[in-house]
Amino acid sequence: MPSWRDEYSSALQQRDRREKSNQAFYDQYTKLADRTASLQSALASPPAKEDPTSSPKLKDRKASLDQATTRSTTPDAIAKVRQDLSEAQRSRGLMETKLQSVTEELKKLKIQSSLDRKKIGELTREKAILTTGLRDRDEELKGKTKLLEDVHDETVSLTLQLNMADEQAQKLQRENKELVDRWMARMGQEADAMNDKSKFS
Repeated sequence: MPSWRDEYSSALQQRDRREKSNQAFYDQYTKLADRTASLQSALASPPAKEDPTSSPKLKDRKASLDQATTRSTTPDAIAKVRQDLSEAQRSRGLMETKLQSVTEELKKLKIQSSLDRKKIGELTREKAILTTGLRDRDEELKGKTKLLEDVHDETVSLTLQLNMADEQAQKLQRENKELVDRWMARMGQEADAMNDKSKFS
């Protein structure tokens, strides 16, 4: 998973590519604006009076400039410039809208990146706490499992001892019963003997 730095750097590179791809429109609009300003300045300026002291070369240069201005200010040229200017303004409006959209998106990405960093920090701390708790719980479960095994072993041992005690008690009961029976039989015999003896007295 890419880090927030990689995502942020990628967003900046995409923005730079978009802005550079529109550089030609910026340059064209600048040239058109400069050309329009020059034409408007030429149309607004009154023709200069001839200076008799001017040199022939300067006059020739001025004449060439006047001819170029005259050719450039024909209705077709003005219409073409206006059309180009309108297209440049429309393109500029679209680029401004797109730039605003990209700026807002970048702002949102910065906010989201900040929130993501904060969330990552919180989750990292929570993970550390849960990992420690899980380790403690594992140790507790191991201890309880060992205790349960010990209790089970002790229960088995006590059960065996109880069974042996029951068997011993049953054995003692049988022996006691036999002794009582023999004693009763003996007492009966002695009583019979005494009775028989008393009959002969």
